[in-house]
Amino acid sequence: MFRFKQFNVDQTGCAMKINTDGVLLGALAVANNPASILDIGTGTGVIALMLAQRYAAAKVDAIEIDTEAAKTAERNFRASAFANKLALYAEGFETYFDQYPENKYDLIVSNPPFYIDSLKSPGAKKTLAKHTDIDFFERLINAVARHLSPDGCFLLIVPTTMADLLISLAANDSMFLQRTISIQSYLHSEPHRVILSFGQEKPSIETSSFVIYEDEGVYSTGYKELLKPYFINF
Repeated sequence: MFRFKQFNVDQTGCAMKINTDGVLLGALAVANNPASILDIGTGTGVIALMLAQRYAAAKVDAIEIDTEAAKTAERNFRASAFANKLALYAEGFETYFDQYPENKYDLIVSNPPFYIDSLKSPGAKKTLAKHTDIDFFERLINAVARHLSPDGCFLLIVPTTMADLLISLAANDSMFLQRTISIQSYLHSEPHRVILSFGQEKPSIETSSFVIYEDEGVYSTGYKELLKPYFINF
């Protein structure tokens, strides 16, 4: 059980546990008063719960294809103070959108599997959670483009090496890069993750960086301030 200030997250049955990528995406996924939010591949449900806490007026839907993880996320949703605004769908995103073709969202987020064409992990659950291929991202972006509201935004966190590919795929579906946040472990280290924000408008691209650690084992002031609304120890 991972305890936050306003909710708890049971991780039973989830191949991918709560991690830095997920909580950073949950905290940095900023939108302009979204009324509808979708979390694709919710896992434990932590990102959906963080967004439900921050956007009090929003309805938050979450999709999870892994059956056991979906059961856990649903339990976490029901046990939270935000239960009446959270909904869990235990299926893949394509099946979900086929069932609800009219659904549009002001904010869509995803912490997707991202080890493209690499050695599969030994466990089947971790393989499902961590590995994918380029076709997956083509299908994901195409689906998101059709279900994003005109002023909505789509954010995902991936290794920096994947950024150019995803920007190109998004452009093919008339979604344009609007903002990037480069994630660094330390101030003088190279970024290892990037949060990409896409939308249907093509404005000037905003760029920024975010540093996790001040020193080995010591979180940066920025990290502590960002996660202060959520983490008990901050």
